[in-house]
Amino acid sequence: MKLNAGIRTLHVICALVLFASAPGAVVAQNSAPAVPTNIQASPAVVPESAVPPPVVAPPEIKPPAVAPTPKPVPKKGPVDTLKPGQYVWIPQDRYEGPMKIVIVLDTQRVYVFQNDKLIGFSTISSGKKGKETPIGAFNILQKNIDHKSNLYSNAPMPYMQRLTWDGIAIHGGYVPGYPASHGCIRLPLPFAKSLFAVTKLDQEVVVLKDTSTPVKRPPPKPEPTLEPAPAPMTGDTLADPSATPPSSPPKPDTRT
Repeated sequence: MKLNAGIRTLHVICALVLFASAPGAVVAQNSAPAVPTNIQASPAVVPESAVPPPVVAPPEIKPPAVAPTPKPVPKKGPVDTLKPGQYVWIPQDRYEGPMKIVIVLDTQRVYVFQNDKLIGFSTISSGKKGKETPIGAFNILQKNIDHKSNLYSNAPMPYMQRLTWDGIAIHGGYVPGYPASHGCIRLPLPFAKSLFAVTKLDQEVVVLKDTSTPVKRPPPKPEPTLEPAPAPMTGDTLADPSATPPSSPPKPDTRT
C-alpha cells in the first residue's frame, strides 16, 4: 500500500514540474530571437542600372557584291516555225536589183533577199558528218533543170545550181530536218524551182556556219594586163601605115 502511494506521489510531482516549465517554453517560441551585435554591416549594393553600359560600335555593313550581268547567250536554232520540208516564197512583180542568197548551216535555213528585202526562206538539208558543206562565198557556175549526179549513181538533182566544180550544188531534194546530203544543199522542190527561176550565173551564194561567224572571202583576183597585139604582117613588110616603104622595090627576075 505504501509503495502504491509513493508512486502516485511521484506522478503528481512530475506533472507539476511539467506544468511549471510549459509557459516558459511557449514564451520562448513566441518571442523574437535576439539580434547579435557583433555582425559587421554589409556594403551598400549599387543597382545594376546605375552602371553605364559599355559602348559597343555597330558592325560595319558592306554592300553586297554585285555579280556582273551575264552576256545574253544567242539563241541557237531558227526563229521561225517551219517544219522540215516547209518554206515561204513571196512572189514579186519584178525580180530586179541585187540579190543575196544566204545559207546558215547550224539552223538549216536558206534566206533569199532582193534589194535588201526578204522574199523567201526555207528549210534545207546540208552535208552530213564527214561530208560537210563547205563554208564561204561562192558563185553560181552552172544551172541545169534536170541534172544527174556524176558522182553518186546518176542521182537526180533537179533545178541544180552548181557552186563548185567538185560536186557542191544547190538543188531540190529530200529535206528531213537535219544534215543528210553528201555536201550539197537540198531544198524543197517547189522552193528550188522558184529560186532557179530568178537567179543568174555568177550570182553570189554565202554559206555560213552560224549567224555569229563571219565568212572569209577570198582576196579579189588581180585583173590581167593585156599587152597590145602585134600588127599583122604582109610578106616582109609591116602592115602599118606609118612604116616607111622601101626606096626601090625589088624587080622581078625575068631571066629564064
